[in-house]
Amino acid sequence: MTADSSAAGSPDVVVPEELSNNVVITNIAKLLDPVYNWGRRNSVWPMVFGLACCAIEMICTAASRYDLARFGMEVFRATPRQSDLMIVSGTVTKKMVPTIVRLYNQMPEPRYVLSMGACASGGGPFKEGCNVVHGIDKLVPVDVYFPGCPPTPQSLINGLIALQEKIDQQSIATVPWYRKDDPTTGLVPVPVLGPDLVDLRQLDIIKAEAAKAQAEMAEAESEEVAEAETAA
Repeated sequence: MTADSSAAGSPDVVVPEELSNNVVITNIAKLLDPVYNWGRRNSVWPMVFGLACCAIEMICTAASRYDLARFGMEVFRATPRQSDLMIVSGTVTKKMVPTIVRLYNQMPEPRYVLSMGACASGGGPFKEGCNVVHGIDKLVPVDVYFPGCPPTPQSLINGLIALQEKIDQQSIATVPWYRKDDPTTGLVPVPVLGPDLVDLRQLDIIKAEAAKAQAEMAEAESEEVAEAETAA
């Protein structure tokens, strides 16, 4: 064995010079991380889930021409409970958001989200539409964005490789799904679709703004009444 130069130079752990070639100072996480991440990066199972024209490109990527089996990602699952990856491929409308969040909540940890194309990332050419959400990251956490309208299969493969690189940087000691206090884990409240889309996480802000608007309207009405009485 060889010595870990960073550990050998640490003031807290001093390795005698005569033992520097025989002692390795490390921790369990550093030993497990490469194997742990290697197993996860090569077995990411996407969910069969498409929203619009980007889904056609995702289907093309899954065909034999591009061979997703090279990355261990060829097993598209028909249920979120067996999926590791949600590829949001297409325009996100307010009507679809509750279903998207519900599917995301049903995915087991570790779970990842790819925002595929301009529509999923920011609304795309339909951004000005009253029924379009300006980015799926307003509702669920996104790990990788990649542009295009629609993106090509090569672009999707590049996004999958970027996800693998992100997985390689994770440590079993700090990943969020093993930390109960991490805000990115747990269930995302399913938005309520009424006259508009209501994110329940912003309910306090919505109530405060509604109360403020009512107070301003009441003040304006009282001023109008006072002006009318003065004029009379």
